[in-house]
Amino acid sequence: MTIEITEHQDKKQLDVVVSGKLSAQDYAHFEPAVENMISEDGKIKILFTMHDFHGWELGAVWEDIKFATKHCSDISKIAMVGDHKWEKWMAAICKPFTMSSIKYFDAGNEDEARAWLAAE
Repeated sequence: MTIEITEHQDKKQLDVVVSGKLSAQDYAHFEPAVENMISEDGKIKILFTMHDFHGWELGAVWEDIKFATKHCSDISKIAMVGDHKWEKWMAAICKPFTMSSIKYFDAGNEDEARAWLAAE
């Protein structure tokens, strides 16, 4: 799994790019970055981009549920960018587990995703 995280303090936004399959260990890298930004900036936005993404290992599913529960009110918007229909379906499945606004964008529409995150 590859996970790249870029912080944009000025926008209160975290860009996360994932490929491969998320493992529980990936959350050890991802969650501290989110928590650090929340502690510094309050509510944040996340651009979650999936390239050649294959989902979650079983242990990562549990970490994702714990993460969503813990930070359900810390993230105002999540833009999910992907290139598979199941990723769009996954964005819909996530909605009940968070108070964040979640919207899916096809891979060619990353600029649209960024504009949606920037809109108040």
